[in-house]
Amino acid sequence: MLTARLFLSSFALCGVIACGTVPSYDALIEKHVSSTDHPKIAGAHGPLSTRQTKAILARLRASDPNADILQRHLVIEQNVSGTPIVAGNRTRLLRDGRETFKAIFTAIRGARHHINLEYYIFEDVEVDGEHIVDLLIAKRASGVAVNIIYDSYGSGQTPAEVFTRLADAGVILMEFRPLNPLKSISDYSINDRDHRKIMVVDGKIGIVGGVNLSKTYQSRIPGAKPPPGGAPETWRDTDLEIRGPAVSQLQDLFLQHWEQQNGPTMDKALYYPAQQAIGYELVRIIGSSPDDPIPRYYVTLLSAMRSAEESIWISAAYFVPTPDEKDELMEAAGRGIDVRLLLPAHSDSQLVLSVGQSHYSALLKAGIKIYEHQDDILHSKTAVIDGVWSVVGSSNLDPRSILFNDEVDAVVLGTSTGRALQEMFKDDQASAKQLDLESWSQRPLLRKLNELYSRIWESLL
Repeated sequence: MLTARLFLSSFALCGVIACGTVPSYDALIEKHVSSTDHPKIAGAHGPLSTRQTKAILARLRASDPNADILQRHLVIEQNVSGTPIVAGNRTRLLRDGRETFKAIFTAIRGARHHINLEYYIFEDVEVDGEHIVDLLIAKRASGVAVNIIYDSYGSGQTPAEVFTRLADAGVILMEFRPLNPLKSISDYSINDRDHRKIMVVDGKIGIVGGVNLSKTYQSRIPGAKPPPGGAPETWRDTDLEIRGPAVSQLQDLFLQHWEQQNGPTMDKALYYPAQQAIGYELVRIIGSSPDDPIPRYYVTLLSAMRSAEESIWISAAYFVPTPDEKDELMEAAGRGIDVRLLLPAHSDSQLVLSVGQSHYSALLKAGIKIYEHQDDILHSKTAVIDGVWSVVGSSNLDPRSILFNDEVDAVVLGTSTGRALQEMFKDDQASAKQLDLESWSQRPLLRKLNELYSRIWESLL
């Protein structure tokens, strides 16, 4: 799935060598981490008043012993992310393709006005024998607008018949950054990809995370042991379902891409229905793009790690940490923070796996706990800090997600999602293999040399 990394990088090698290094944002982060501002929160109808904001914070303090930590994260979030934190949402974690596809199909069946899908990989996936292409065609025939953005490279293996059937049924399709330069409507760049995974139905239900609409998630029962000598076939992944006012931020990102790629004009008013507060979760959607002067999600994540007071638990599918990410993790462990990394033992990119493993010795020496996921291919991109700051999204811990890809991540501030993500992490941790420095140091010399060689490609991955 991600063999695109080295392929794409080879096309941009000359330019990337000169500009492929992620700059340091240390001064910017320190400024916002040290801020004494009061948090600002938006609701279903716009910014909340000071009195309403204080009421939300008072409710958090009354129900949560970590409320002070949460308020600190709130302040940092508003200063570095570029989008408001939105109250009144209900969220639900979705584990693997099975739960995610079921939620997606259920939402699509219930659509009344529109279905917006934006995916790096779009394939004709199925749930209980029903195919998504058939479902989308049926919804379009019933009068529901169906709009799809798919990445040209990520969906390059999808049979042309899939898109032909959809187009013939009246579904509007948008190919993001076509590989064919003659079809490009903007500056041609084979290296910049749309890595987002977004579903929005009727402007009220959103799903976001790491799960592509890919048949890879249907290959085997999650958690089942692979055949003797065989490689894992299923993918361990995580998505987040959001209901409430924050869905409008996902809609914003979809429509921005639609316009940037010269999609047919839409009546935007119809895509933003009146919202109601239906839950208590505080959610912020962060859309990242190589066109941004500051990589918003990257800076947000670094800031959250720097302000951690108790724990940092990260699940990373492709672990190629920048120097700043590595430093923040090690410094957090040095000040007594419980830092845990859930990383893959198997990957579709052996090169990326080797680069990540080349950092393990330094991380283990710093006191960071590393767990390698064994049975499936880990594709999840999540983090939970202090049990109150959670993120589920498409961004990997690697330079590509910062420099080249358009990504989307949902930050949730609150203990409900935080605890649920911690429980999910502990469940994965229970079946993973924990590494220790002594055993890791005794790995074969050839493997160490391979890791060292892999570092040559680190800034391109």
